[in-house]
Amino acid sequence: MENIMDYLVSNALILIPALNIIGMIIKRTEKIPDKYIPLIILVFGIAGCFALLGFSVNSAIQGVLISGTAVYGNQIKKQLTKEE
Repeated sequence: MENIMDYLVSNALILIPALNIIGMIIKRTEKIPDKYIPLIILVFGIAGCFALLGFSVNSAIQGVLISGTAVYGNQIKKQLTKEE
């Protein structure tokens, strides 16, 4: 089985914690509903990859993968620390 890290460009990994911080900031603003946070993270992830890697289809794909990793990682943390 392959690891998600096999698909991510190492230059873009810095975006994962940055996207988590952006997500936390957005979450604290009460004007934006929680359901839109992953979409906003996606936009920032793609834009960040364009800035780091240049404007290309590969950069857009990396943006989607980086954003997905950030959101998925956040959800894993929430689910594992949730008390039932």
